Formats: sequence, structure tokens, C-alpha cells
Amino acid sequence: MPYKHQLWTVNDHPTPVDSSSLQEEKVLEDMIVAAPEILSDQWMLVGRQVATSFGARVDLLAIAPDGSLILIELKRDKTPRDVIAQTLEYASWLSHIDADDVASIYERFSSGRSLSEDFIAKFSEPLDEDSINESHQLVVVSSKTDPHTERIVSYLSDLNVPINILTFDVYKLGETQLLSRAWFIDPAETQVSASDASREEREPWNGEFYACFGHDQTRSWSEARKYGFICAGGGSWYSGTLSQLDEGSRVWVKAPKYGFVGVGVVTGPRQSLVDYTINGESAIDLLTEGHYHREYKDDEERSEYFVPIRWLDSVTLENAINEVGFFGNQNTVCRPRTAKWRNTVEKLKVRFPNFNAETESVG
Repeated sequence: MPYKHQLWTVNDHPTPVDSSSLQEEKVLEDMIVAAPEILSDQWMLVGRQVATSFGARVDLLAIAPDGSLILIELKRDKTPRDVIAQTLEYASWLSHIDADDVASIYERFSSGRSLSEDFIAKFSEPLDEDSINESHQLVVVSSKTDPHTERIVSYLSDLNVPINILTFDVYKLGETQLLSRAWFIDPAETQVSASDASREEREPWNGEFYACFGHDQTRSWSEARKYGFICAGGGSWYSGTLSQLDEGSRVWVKAPKYGFVGVGVVTGPRQSLVDYTINGESAIDLLTEGHYHREYKDDEERSEYFVPIRWLDSVTLENAINEVGFFGNQNTVCRPRTAKWRNTVEKLKVRFPNFNAETESVG
């Protein structure tokens, strides 16, 4: 269950900050629309009070950097059974809307602005129309939770349903109210569940991980290849999925706009920029070809995170391997369960012949 927060003043005589409450949950909805980062600074709101095909209305709708959608439902005064049933019913509608529907929803929400233009402004990447709503997440927002809702959400999550609860605590400091949030499940886990449950035809996972390495001014593939790592940062949406990788996991790495550039084996856990070392030297001092989100080095959410890799086979960006029909995904790490992924890996094994080598190979 989420942690219960308690706030204290910072001074010579610390005192607890009194708990408070919002008059109604609509106030919380208004606050989220005014400052969407209350939910996540890596989501973009695209709709409010969105009409479904059966006459009901979804409280809020958001989109993630990979085009997946997030359905956000406020608990209000509904019972646990009602709020979960309603959220799942709305999900059945959400699973059938397409890119044109989302663009229309956003146009109404934003008073005529362009979804594609605002998406680029938010995420600095173009919106791939084919990726819109390939997967989705469900989020129940509440000023408080209860054991009944938690049990239901835990059960659904264990079945790989991408559902989560976000609760808020309210405090009063003088005339000012303060808001604190807590997730019931690590959002990275829900993001992974959403990716695993995408609308593409499923098949058993082949045990091979996919990783996306964003080579640009932020990070350098040549340094990752030289020193043996993959990394991601700028927000937990990007870095959180690195935690899926365990020591010994085999990872096929793709650099967007280039192609597949390497295959390797994980040799250690995920670590932040300030903690990660390479051959005993601090990464923050050694790495010079990218900024690796140094501006966020003390920010747990936005820091760059690293996973050490022993490369079995790798190539330069100029020799990246790409073919029409190859698998791609904007999540930093995922466990694809599609025929496209299986076919991609089989072809890559031919192009990276040392994929199963016992000793390091930099080809």
C-alpha cells in the first residue's frame, strides 16, 4: 500500500504540519488540468470529461511519449467495486479509439490546437500516428484509498492489467494547503504491463530484451560501446524500465533513426549518474561526449541511470542494422511478445554472429 506521508517544518523546533482535505475531488481535477505534472511530468493531457460511445464520460485522458494512452478516473464518492468496474468499462471503450479519435478529443480539449504540434513541443519527438493507443494504462485517482480497492487493483495488476492508484494527502500550513502524492504501484511496473499488453497479436516471450538507446547530445553510443553500458534519463518514464534488467539478461539495443547497434549481457544493477563508476572512475567525470542529464544529477526522478553491459557484438552507428519490418519501441526497455520481435531477433543473430559468445567482442 502507498506510504502515509507526514510533513514537518524544518527549523530548530520541528512541528508536524496539520492534515487537511479538499472540499471536493473536482478541485483536484481542476488542479490537475492546470498543472498536469501533479500526475506526471511525462504525460500530456489530451482530454477532459471525454464522452464515450455509451454515454458516460472519462474524467481525464493523457498520452505518454510512446503514444500510449492513460485513462484517469477520479474516485469521487464511488464504492471500490463501482470505481474499478467503471474504470474497466471505460477501458473497453478506450481500446477501440484510433489516432483520428485522439486528435479530435485533443482539438476539443485544447480549443483547436494540433495534437502533433503540441506533442513535439512537449516531448521533442514527432508523434508516430501508428503508435497511438497501441497500449494504455488505467489510473484511479483518490484523496484516500481503502483495502478493498487495493486488493482488487493488486489482483488485476498481478494478471498484467496495467492499472494503478494515485492517492493524495492534503496538509495545511498557515493559510496555504499543500498536496502530497503517493503511487500504490511503482509507475514503471504499470508502464511495463501496458507495453506487454499492447494490441499487437501476443505470443510467448522469447526471453530476449529490447533496449532503446537515444544517441544525441544527451548520451553517446560510442561511449556506451567503449565502456559497456546503456542508459536513460530525463524522467522516470524513460529510466524506470531499466529496472527490468537482471544480471545475465541478454539485450538487443537499437538506436532510433539508425538501427540495431549491439547485443550484450547485463552485468550489474541500475545505478544513477552520481553512483555509477567505470573501471573505478566516476562516470560523471569520465563521460564527455554527452551531458547525460548532469543538470538532474541530484534529482532522483530525472537523473540519468546506467546499466552495465558486456557487449557480445556491436557496431558503430554508421553500420547500424535496420530493415523494413524490424521491431521498434520507444520504451527504454521492454519484453516484446510479438512475431515481429521474434523474427527481428532471428535476423539479428545472423548479423551479430557473436550474440552467444562467452567472451567480450566489439565487432
